[in-house]
Amino acid sequence: MSRGVRRAGAGQGAAAALQLLVTLSFLPSVVEAQVTGVLDDCLCDVDSIDNFNTFKIFPKIKKLQERDYFRYYKVNLKRPCPFWAEDGHCSIKDCHVEPCPESKIPVGIKAVSSNKYLKVANNTKELEDCEQASKLGAINSTLSNQSREAFIDWARYDDSQDHFCELDDERSPAAQYVDLLLNPERYTGYKGSSAWRVWNSIYEENCFKPRSVYRPLNPLAPSRGESFYTWLEGLCLEKRVFYKLISGLHASINLHLCANYLLEETWGKPTWGPNMKEFKRRFDPVETKGEGPRRLKNLYFLYLIELRALSKVAPYFERSIVDLYTGNVKEDADTKTLLLNIFQDTKSFPMHFDEKSMFAGDKKGAKSLKEEFRLHFKNISRIMDCVGCDKCRLWGKLQTQGLGTALKILFSEKEIQKLPENSPSKGFQLTRQEIVALLNAFGRLSTSIKELQNFKVLLQHSATVYKKGQLF
Repeated sequence: MSRGVRRAGAGQGAAAALQLLVTLSFLPSVVEAQVTGVLDDCLCDVDSIDNFNTFKIFPKIKKLQERDYFRYYKVNLKRPCPFWAEDGHCSIKDCHVEPCPESKIPVGIKAVSSNKYLKVANNTKELEDCEQASKLGAINSTLSNQSREAFIDWARYDDSQDHFCELDDERSPAAQYVDLLLNPERYTGYKGSSAWRVWNSIYEENCFKPRSVYRPLNPLAPSRGESFYTWLEGLCLEKRVFYKLISGLHASINLHLCANYLLEETWGKPTWGPNMKEFKRRFDPVETKGEGPRRLKNLYFLYLIELRALSKVAPYFERSIVDLYTGNVKEDADTKTLLLNIFQDTKSFPMHFDEKSMFAGDKKGAKSLKEEFRLHFKNISRIMDCVGCDKCRLWGKLQTQGLGTALKILFSEKEIQKLPENSPSKGFQLTRQEIVALLNAFGRLSTSIKELQNFKVLLQHSATVYKKGQLF
């Protein structure tokens, strides 16, 4: 090799190294600079949410998710996709969900009702031995008249049109309990046309968007066309909020996959951890043409919405009649105390989103828009049954149901204010499935924000290490 070629190669290598150094040192500051400040459509700032989440919410919500009442989630992962022929299920082993054996489910959870948090529903001997029930979800004939009346009220309410989500029928033979702690949300390798089709359907067909406007980074978008954000800013508040909620949910899910990535597998023992390359691919301002920071800001916006819902629903759980029942009296009491403590924290947050600014126009128009909003979100919950990876489907269903429950709460303020203290409400009810989804979904958002802070530290550390290496 000639001396000139060697010099050229060395020069190119030095240039590449310099470019990498600049990129690594620049990236943390760019991410921090762009994911900061006041959020659009509300008066809250990113730093306030970070501090509130780190010191008040995250440690407590993590403990709550470990409690028996919240770790077992009943879900039907076998419902067929209602919109297109399925591409087939993911064959990657990490896509698999391990259902929980019947013997492992606490007696109070698998007993007679899907609303196993009210004392009126738990005050029976049948809860001590649920094996006598002919099938899960059956109403035992020995229940008191008061309990039977409560169940009828709940059934009637569950048949109403107030849901923002398509709920699984817990009585279906295909519905199974899943231990969420043993089936964590993380990178599974599920990607390609099947995964893209799901998100494309959500954004292109359910976000109040005309076909002529393409979402950012859509590979099918023409080189010229109406700017997405010009179009978005021209929408009413409600429709902007809808898009931000979906974008925030998407960002949160992507953060979980980046933070719990299969780094290596030696002798069948996997090592999971944060993958900075994957994080950059999904969120770096340069690689995403500025879209990554927008998505992360939408994550904070989604956090605010669900935080507001928790503060609003607190009176529902503060009633003496509500008992998060598993059959373990001491643990149930501790779980409720912890939950109420979290609710107190949510109410103390000083910069809540004001949901009263939504659907505030003329009554007829507002009602029509609210119904359209509800149906669009309900449709998205149905799309979750089209996800080909079981683990992705599990967490997709749980998090969309959690957000749907939050929306249901925000738009039921009058009904919540009228709740009776010592008897079941006929105007507003939450099933156990909704309660578990609501708190776990918020737990996922809290974790996402904590993971984002961790990535900022890791990126800063990488840049510092690389700079030091160049000095020697």
